[in-house]
Parts: sequence; C-alpha cells; structure tokens
Amino acid sequence: MYHHSGNAAQQAAGSAAGVLDAAVPDGEVILFQRCTWCGTAMYHRLLCPVCRGSDLRTERSGGTGTVRRSTVVHRNTPAARNVSLIEMAEGFVLRGRVMGPPVGIHSGDRVRLSTAKDPVRGEPVFQLVDEPYRAWT
Repeated sequence: MYHHSGNAAQQAAGSAAGVLDAAVPDGEVILFQRCTWCGTAMYHRLLCPVCRGSDLRTERSGGTGTVRRSTVVHRNTPAARNVSLIEMAEGFVLRGRVMGPPVGIHSGDRVRLSTAKDPVRGEPVFQLVDEPYRAWT
C-alpha cells in the first residue's frame, strides 16, 4: 500500500498537525493549512476540501491578498463597516475587514494584513496597499 509522505522540505516549513497552532511566535501573522496530498491551501479546516485528506500542515501567510467581495454592514455597530472576502496570495480565502471608508473598498483592491485580530470582532484587519485610480467615482 502506498502512503504519501510529502516533500521533506515542505514539511519543515510548517507543523505537521492538522490543527492550527495556538501560539503565534511573532504576533501579527495569519496561519493557514496546506494539504500534503494535493497542495491545496485552506483556512481553518479539518479536512481538505479537494481530496478530503486529513494530513494538513500549518504554514504562515505573507499577509498580502486581493479583495474578492466586499459589503457594507450597518447592524450591531454604531457606524457602518465593511466585511470583505480576501483571497490571500497563497490561495486561500478568508473573511476580514479592510480599513478605510466602507464604500471605497472594491473587488480587485490589493490589501495587506494590518492586525491579525480585531479586538472587538476577532477577525483579521487589512489595509489597502495602493489607492487605485477610479476615473468614474
């Protein structure tokens, strides 16, 4: 019977446990999992969504990504805020908040991690990398 052990160099990059490590060494980083069988990157999963493998290793994200969807939320908050789906450079998608005016965040904007945990909501907070040119707004 064949058992895939993965690449030794890739295994050294993160922990072999499928559960995310609770201790964050440097503070503001996002930890994600990568399947050792198919290489799919995912955020907070127990099984790989592609191959259903449970052999996941924990890796650190570089902190840069692209806004895929953004919406303005008015409930449970004194002021309007945005909730965005961010596709990180490593290939996984997560929900977070982008700093700035809620109506000024658009799909395709490049963002960078500002803080890993919002003290109120507990979600990652991002900031715009560069202000895009918007001729029609």
